Amino acid sequence: MIIKNVALETVCGITSKLPENGRPEVAFAGKSNVGKSSLINALMNRKSLARTSSQPGKTQTINFYNINDSIYFVDLPGYGYARTSEHVKEQWGKMVENYLHRSRQLKAVFLLIDIRHKPSENDRIMYDWIKNHGYQPIIIATKLDKINRSQVQKQVKLLKETLKAEQNVRIVPFSATTKQGREEIYEIIEEILQSAD
Repeated sequence: MIIKNVALETVCGITSKLPENGRPEVAFAGKSNVGKSSLINALMNRKSLARTSSQPGKTQTINFYNINDSIYFVDLPGYGYARTSEHVKEQWGKMVENYLHRSRQLKAVFLLIDIRHKPSENDRIMYDWIKNHGYQPIIIATKLDKINRSQVQKQVKLLKETLKAEQNVRIVPFSATTKQGREEIYEIIEEILQSAD
């Protein structure tokens, strides 16, 4: 996949109406501080179009990035950040659920989970939630460069077991630093685009 042009086209807050896009969408979900903005920037070949922050929970909107005028990358608000009030968490939940439920163009959901740790309760809830909306989550195991190569298979297995994931679930270990895993994600997105045609 060659990225020629990228634009942040729509930003939806809690009260915004979702855009009626005519092109396929792929969404990215994950806990605050899992490296979602870094992944999206790496995929878009941009340094800082998706805002990265040392402060977790920064993305409080649904952001639609138009890629090559052929597909949208949809950045969903991060979940599970402790310092956020219950009211805000509830609103984020409604916003994400509304999107998963209503988008006519959503073709796949990538769920980002930190490869170093056992998936949290929030990760498990999100995994089930995505499935309950009719999608098979594609797992991106982030921060790959932070563990030894010898640990990768063990951590992937732990991830699968904790999520009670199906045998055929796709798990892509990824590093925003080395870009390892990026080509595999591009291939998945290209498959999605082909099947959307």
